Amino acid sequence: MKAIILISEASLPLAKTLQGELKDALIYTKNEWEGCISIASYHRFMEEHFNDFESIIFIGALGICVRSMAGCLTNKYKDPAVVCVDSTGRFVISVLSGHVGGANELTRHIAGITGGEAVITTQSDNAGLWALDILATEYGWKTAVAHTEMNRMITLFVNRKPTALLLDIKDKGTDYLERTLPEHAKVFYHFEDIPQSEFGLMIAVTPYIYSAEIPMLCFRPAVFHLGVGCRKQCNPAGIAGYIEKVMREHRLCPLSLASVNTIELKKDEPLLETLRQQWPESETHIYTSDELKGIEVPNPSEKAFEVTGIYGVAESTALKSSGEGTLVLEKQKGVLTKGNHFTFAIALSAIALRGGHIEIVGAGPGDPELISVRGKRMLEKADLILYAGSLVPRELTYYAKGGATVRSSAGMDLEEQFALMKAFYDKGLFVVRLHTGDPCIYGAIQEQMAFFDAYKMSYHITPGISSFQAAAAALRSQFTIPEKVQSIILTRGEGRTPMPEKEQLHKLAQSQSTMCIYLSAGIVEQVQEELMKAYPPETPVAACYKLTWKEEKIYRGQLKDLAKIVRDNNLTLTTLLVVGEAIDNRKGLSRLYAHEFKHLFRK
Repeated sequence: MKAIILISEASLPLAKTLQGELKDALIYTKNEWEGCISIASYHRFMEEHFNDFESIIFIGALGICVRSMAGCLTNKYKDPAVVCVDSTGRFVISVLSGHVGGANELTRHIAGITGGEAVITTQSDNAGLWALDILATEYGWKTAVAHTEMNRMITLFVNRKPTALLLDIKDKGTDYLERTLPEHAKVFYHFEDIPQSEFGLMIAVTPYIYSAEIPMLCFRPAVFHLGVGCRKQCNPAGIAGYIEKVMREHRLCPLSLASVNTIELKKDEPLLETLRQQWPESETHIYTSDELKGIEVPNPSEKAFEVTGIYGVAESTALKSSGEGTLVLEKQKGVLTKGNHFTFAIALSAIALRGGHIEIVGAGPGDPELISVRGKRMLEKADLILYAGSLVPRELTYYAKGGATVRSSAGMDLEEQFALMKAFYDKGLFVVRLHTGDPCIYGAIQEQMAFFDAYKMSYHITPGISSFQAAAAALRSQFTIPEKVQSIILTRGEGRTPMPEKEQLHKLAQSQSTMCIYLSAGIVEQVQEELMKAYPPETPVAACYKLTWKEEKIYRGQLKDLAKIVRDNNLTLTTLLVVGEAIDNRKGLSRLYAHEFKHLFRK
């Protein structure tokens, strides 16, 4: 809950505006005003309710705000976020618990609502430095330092002491740290490479335990996957502690456990429940023997195979959960009490492994400014950009960093493309495969992913804006019209690639949906003939050539003239055909914004 403390009646409209924009906000005041909760004293209210709210917003003088809560303060890890807004909304001041409590972010939010100026005095924010005390929360990491120790680390960092940044795994957070690296920090990927005498602070995002000679702040990412096996009805007493002890002996931090895993045969074992309680934030995965078959383990057991149908429960379930990453702790055997044998192994998540990576990026419809923010970042960090040169404007590759290799795949077959990407991948480099539009729509990536899967390569897809979305924007049309058309069909005509029987154009056209037809300008006569079996001849159509490119051309007309439009204007590749009543339609109104239409956010 949020509390809005209102001093003056003149600011009541402002208070109600904030209440309407902020979730779960109540207005408190000493006066009897409609929509407000009356209190006897601001000071007494703070004494009694200071810690009952996640955030407190004062509307009034900063002095009143400070004096009313002065005796309630504890520390930034316990105090709520406090923001003070002047009576006009011109200035919004972050007063208390800026990072941990979220006051700085709330200040920016409120300033956006009022059109005012956010006043933030936190040194790291104003210096453009990382907020070390909230990084863990933002990226799902854990820390194990005391508050006083964290404050010391923050002081060293914001005072720009030379900082070594150790990143021996990779995730979204490490990408951010590399991208926003301050001048006084230097990245290392191996602890042994850090000349500690040259630095006053070390920040590490790592699941491994190191002993440093300088102050060291460790963030623990959830990247370890624990696989366990045991005898039937194994006594779980002491096993969790034993596993943690062995992990620490092998420099593996238990705070980085992401999951606990076993086979279906062991899902009701007391040991599994004990491990769940020990690491409640870790996921639990139960696998069938069929799901685990084919996973090679370094320590196969014939006895395990006889009982379970696989050659090792601990190693196979750890590897399965990790996405077939790598074992950092091979099978360990334990017997803490007579007859209660158990095994465990730990694997590092495949996506956390540093090494080669392939990012399949959707370039969008053509305009370099329509690539996603993430897609642009991928291009900027790539060592190799392999782009679909027949469809993707070369201008999109101008985001490449200096020294990057940029190649067109237009003249390459699949094997040649893969060989080039693999050569960079095997060197531990970052590869971007750049496709037009959204790569999952006619992007021909399935056969590439089959290669990546076969070689167990790390890859990910960054989606892009498809040309059908660009077409809707260019046509100024909503492709779904209330009570008229509520479906969009993305398809193609039958050329050299046959269409499934159920997806023949004339069958799809029977729905009268908005139809976006790709890769079909060369067979437009056939397309028109098929469509006219279901659509009226006067159905609106648009032939969209090179959407968002400098050469963009759009021709409107009726279905009966579609082939003529395409032929007369010499439209060939990169032409999208759009068919349906939704084109230029301004009839049929949504009720979403009607006054009487009630929903979760408007009651």
